[in-house]
Amino acid sequence: MSDALKHECGIAMIRLLKPLEFYKEKYGSAFYGVNKMYLMMEKQHNRGQDGAGFASIKLDTKPGQRYISRVRSIAQQPIQDIFAQINERVNKEFEAHPEYKNDVAAQKRNLPYIGEVLLGHVRYGTFGKNSVESVHPFLRQNNWMHRNLIMAGNFNMTNVKELFSNLIELGQHPKEYTDTITIMEKIGHFLDDAVSKIYKDLKKEGYNKRDASPLIAERLKVAKILRRAAKNWDGGYAMAGLIGHGDSFVLRDPAGIRPAYYYKDDEIVVVASERPVIQTVFNVNFDDVKELQPGQAIITKKSGEVRLKQILEPLEKKSCSFERIYFSRGSDAEIYQERKMLGKLLMPRVLEAIENDTKNTVFSYIPNTAETSFFGMIETAEAFINKTKTAEILNGQRSLSAAKVTEILSERTRIEKIAIKDVKLRTFITEDSSRDDLVAHVYDVTYGVIKPNDNLVIIDDSIVRGTTLKKSILKMLDRLSPKKIVVVSSAPQIRYPDCYGIDMARLEDLVAFRATLELLKDAGKYDTVEKVYDKCITQTELEDKYVQNFVKEIYDPFTDEQISDKISELLSDESVNAEVKIIFQPVENLHKACPEHLGDWYFTGNYPTVGGNRVVNRAFINFYEGNKERAY
Repeated sequence: MSDALKHECGIAMIRLLKPLEFYKEKYGSAFYGVNKMYLMMEKQHNRGQDGAGFASIKLDTKPGQRYISRVRSIAQQPIQDIFAQINERVNKEFEAHPEYKNDVAAQKRNLPYIGEVLLGHVRYGTFGKNSVESVHPFLRQNNWMHRNLIMAGNFNMTNVKELFSNLIELGQHPKEYTDTITIMEKIGHFLDDAVSKIYKDLKKEGYNKRDASPLIAERLKVAKILRRAAKNWDGGYAMAGLIGHGDSFVLRDPAGIRPAYYYKDDEIVVVASERPVIQTVFNVNFDDVKELQPGQAIITKKSGEVRLKQILEPLEKKSCSFERIYFSRGSDAEIYQERKMLGKLLMPRVLEAIENDTKNTVFSYIPNTAETSFFGMIETAEAFINKTKTAEILNGQRSLSAAKVTEILSERTRIEKIAIKDVKLRTFITEDSSRDDLVAHVYDVTYGVIKPNDNLVIIDDSIVRGTTLKKSILKMLDRLSPKKIVVVSSAPQIRYPDCYGIDMARLEDLVAFRATLELLKDAGKYDTVEKVYDKCITQTELEDKYVQNFVKEIYDPFTDEQISDKISELLSDESVNAEVKIIFQPVENLHKACPEHLGDWYFTGNYPTVGGNRVVNRAFINFYEGNKERAY
């Protein structure tokens, strides 16, 4: 993706089902779980580089022994920083106490971070400040083991204001106005309530406080707590939690917006945001890793019993298609094929744009995630060329010379690596005042492979803001002096903001929205903007379930092609000599390529939860009023 987007987060949870001595004997280290967690977090570093956190719980510790450890970082390489801190601390203990090295019980008693229940998180900030206090996992502490709660998630709630107000009504005083704190306190409230009720029951049965503690762990119904807490949640989420005594859970939103996968055998329970992470780290087959279903939770009791519980009634499944196009690792078998199909489905439009002149066309891609779609596009281009070759040979019949046949057969798709991304440079782009000049140099190009009569076709996974395309890529491609530049987006036009975990909060940042405003001006219909604003204002006091997405009316007067052509015009100024054509994936093709992942609200405005319509209308109101605040 040529535009920088902050997005998503990654979760990883491990529950060891055997005593730590088992892993020491079989795998050589009681830190087996910690080592696997490091790998799982590294394999998901694509999902978050603003911060990372790790937490662990030791089971069955004696009073006075530390049983919860947590470490968080916002260093430039936060995952490495976390585990460097862990290693340094553990190695110091081993140096001071070499007798611990072969004594697993002593390690568990005296060393931090080792434990049977582990939770990891990588973060891209979408809400709140990027400080270490904003980094997951979050910890809700209490002297009662059962009331300690550790939480991390990949999520964003559309109704934080309502949820925050609910906490106030419950008599709480949350320390922050963020969705993570709000969600944790909501679960914590019902956890406290459940523990209190169980204790009262046990007291009636004649148990004292000490004897009641293990029975509370047995009787605690995590599914019931989650049902009560999640009743009014609106958003996309994969929420992970650890309870101090050792119960753990991961809950997925009822529309399946955010992803979650799990694997279980007799040694371990693992949950992650991405399937290939589990496959790679634990060397298991594709079919062994299961998808957590919408509204479902995987709950592991302290006893090791694993349960799949339906917490919320499933909505129509609307898994985020952007996960498939860009965010998730392309090593997932299904995602790899979907991305190739996105490229294949675009090729007819590309051929039309270059007038079938493959001989004088060079094909390339914007690194890195567009590479797989590029492969699909090239497969289709080669099939077209082979069909053309066959027709030419058959039409020539016996009049063709051997030299001519050789010439026909020698035609190949012209593939070059044109755009080269300077990864190191991107990290220095921090302040708006210097951003434009630096953006212009994020990419470099390969010289000497384009002829003046060549078309240059280059595919990107998506075009969001268009900033890097306008200020860097098109200008640099134009230095190669092609006749025509065709930029292909494997995603459709991004017209609407996201509110479920991707940092796309402002309409005016989206190039498709800006292009449509220009079309309204050209057509003398700009009063549509004020009409839509008035409609949005009339809905501000309605319940979310009654709110409509009136922003769609901005786009209604125009075809996809008209908006694409206006985007081409906006992104190529007079300094670009080549003709510029931008092609976007049609939404219907996205559905063909990703038939099981139909969450397309970025492109269609069809939000999967009721809170989405309120957010998009608020984003439009903010745009109209010149308010730079987020819409959620």
